Amino acid sequence: MKPDLMKFFLDNIYLVAVAFVSGAMLLWPLLRRGAGGASVNTLEATQLINRQDALVLDVRNAEEFQNGHILNARNIPLAQLDARASDIARHKGKPVIVACETGNRSGGAAAVLRKHGFTQVFNLNGGIAAWQQAGLPVEK
Repeated sequence: MKPDLMKFFLDNIYLVAVAFVSGAMLLWPLLRRGAGGASVNTLEATQLINRQDALVLDVRNAEEFQNGHILNARNIPLAQLDARASDIARHKGKPVIVACETGNRSGGAAAVLRKHGFTQVFNLNGGIAAWQQAGLPVEK
């Protein structure tokens, strides 16, 4: 039976490769999401803001931030976050919601904040785009 299985794999190497690659592509978002730590959707984020006075940290660049951001959000661009984490050090005991345009950059920012001792760091799923799509307020 073993030789038949090996012959099958060798005869269908391209099909096996396609199956492996497609499976990896399906698993990649799950692995990537886990690397950024905990995440919240827009409803959970508003609850954290309203009930626990969570800090919203926007890690987009200044131009993107000026085009519209979550009410009372602080802006520290991702490139400056490691050096400026002390600017928000007094919020270490509070929940911190990290947001960017689509939720891709904020995962890396959450990891930087955890490195600096922040314990309750959440990535906003879908970022500002999801916030706006949910019809939640932004300020300019």
